[in-house]
Amino acid sequence: MKAPQDIIIKPIITEQSMDGLPNGKYTFKVAKDANKLEIKNAVEELFNVEVTKVNTVNCRGREKRVGRFAGTTSSYKKAIVTVNPEPANEKGTKKADKKKGTIEFFDGMY
Repeated sequence: MKAPQDIIIKPIITEQSMDGLPNGKYTFKVAKDANKLEIKNAVEELFNVEVTKVNTVNCRGREKRVGRFAGTTSSYKKAIVTVNPEPANEKGTKKADKKKGTIEFFDGMY
């Protein structure tokens, strides 16, 4: 069992990923060997939100040149996570366990 910090590497902040924020879609760079269930559990544990859907994309490294030397950038896996904007909490839960509808890190970006 991997720690959630090992699965979610970093957020991807581009124009296209910022367009999905009002719809509750957040984009992350994740570990290449992580599956959708591991990604869902990691996001729910790290950000205390309810995840409804996870889409993954394997991104190949691009060819780069520096003078006469050619190489490739590293390949990675990208996950687009859809968060429920109004999560339903069970009756007996504490206020501290209440799930949020957004990820606070992204709140001021759109």
